[in-house]
Amino acid sequence: MLREFGGPLALAEIARPVAGPGQVLVRVTASGVNPLDTKIRAGRAAHARVHPPAVLGMDLAGVVAEVGAGVTGFAPGDEVYGLTGGVGDLQGSLAEYAAVDARLLARKPESLTPREAGALPLAVVTSWEALVDRARVTAGQRVLIHGGAGGVGHVAIQIARARGAQVFATGSPRSLRTIARLGATPIDYTTTPVEDYVAEHTAGEGFDIVFDTIGGATLDLSFHAVRRYTGHVVSALGWGTHSLAPLSFRGATYSGVFTLMPMLTGHGREHHGEILRAAGALADTGALRPLLDPRPFTLATVGDAHALVENGTNNGKVVVSL
Repeated sequence: MLREFGGPLALAEIARPVAGPGQVLVRVTASGVNPLDTKIRAGRAAHARVHPPAVLGMDLAGVVAEVGAGVTGFAPGDEVYGLTGGVGDLQGSLAEYAAVDARLLARKPESLTPREAGALPLAVVTSWEALVDRARVTAGQRVLIHGGAGGVGHVAIQIARARGAQVFATGSPRSLRTIARLGATPIDYTTTPVEDYVAEHTAGEGFDIVFDTIGGATLDLSFHAVRRYTGHVVSALGWGTHSLAPLSFRGATYSGVFTLMPMLTGHGREHHGEILRAAGALADTGALRPLLDPRPFTLATVGDAHALVENGTNNGKVVVSL
């Protein structure tokens, strides 16, 4: 439990939640750790609207313990996963049990372990909203993903490839091998200027879709990398002040993604469940699988899990097992 921003996450006893109308009580088996979780803990994520004391953890995998009134499609014993809490007034997944809105859940893909399923929800929903809902990626398009080995980026590569796109991804030298293993063409952003990789990979025309998972200066570079007239830039971190002139001069378009909105407002939660069901089908065909850091973490060592994500030394998604 988070008692104050900037403080440690402490073990605490809380009352077992009860599934209310439209809710499912889930016995949590895994909780993925995202960079946003660490920002929430530090008090640097006002958009998540958390008020301590609070149970953190957005990603969840677990087993249905009971269903509330009006819930259909789930029954006790079902294995589920979802992006379900840890923001606003929604209890997070770093607990033995969580009562969550059934609309935010989907059945766990049969081919994935609980740890793998617990690593996916935020990354899957963010990537799907960006590439499918906003940019409408189709077969044959050239897609550039900034941060291709990151938690969102590595999932985005797989989703774009599953829809038939030709995928390119930027990364640091140590991440290029991972990007290539995922089936994307790696681009070392530390040594290759945007003009050079646009010329090399698109004959100077620009990429059909550019997905920015980094924000800041990377979003500005995206405006220079997108295809003239028909290109589209989409960002999950477009929160700064940016000049739209480079985008306008190319006649391209832009949209942003705010994945937390359905959780914070209650509107559009059904679509999160729809995305997770579609992603689960991809996973069961072998087209989608998360990269996991092999180190084990439990509720007793969740502070170490957060520290690993904060210092950026994790090798894949960090997951806490319960």
